[in-house]
Amino acid sequence: MRFFSMIRIDETAGQVPSEQLMADMGKLIEELSSTGQLVSTAGLRPTSEGVRVRLHAGGRLTVMDGPFTETKEVIGGYAILEAQSKAEAMELTRRFLKVHGTDWDIECEVRQLDGPEFGCKT
Repeated sequence: MRFFSMIRIDETAGQVPSEQLMADMGKLIEELSSTGQLVSTAGLRPTSEGVRVRLHAGGRLTVMDGPFTETKEVIGGYAILEAQSKAEAMELTRRFLKVHGTDWDIECEVRQLDGPEFGCKT
C-alpha cells in the first residue's frame, strides 16, 4: 500500500533547515529508499512562489498568486511511502519528524493513496 505523508509547517516562523538536519534527512532518505519504503519525497518552495487555481461552482476559474497571507499553516513537503499498513506508514512518518529535532513545530498528515495503480479498490 502507498501512503502520502504531507508535512505541515508554519511558513511565517521562518525556520530554515540546518546543515545537520539536511545531512540527517539525507541518511534517512537513503535508508528508506534502499528498502523500498520511500517512493518519493521533496520539500516545497515557499507559497510566495506559488499560485492557486480555483474552480468555482458554475465552471468559473480564478487564479491567485502567492503568498497566501490568509493561510498560516501550509504544506512544506511530502513523502510517498510504501508500507504494509497504516501503522507502518505512521512509524515511517514519525522517523521523518524525529529527524527535525526539538526546535521545529510541525505535523504530518498521512493518507493512503487510492486507485488501481496503488493496489487499492476504486
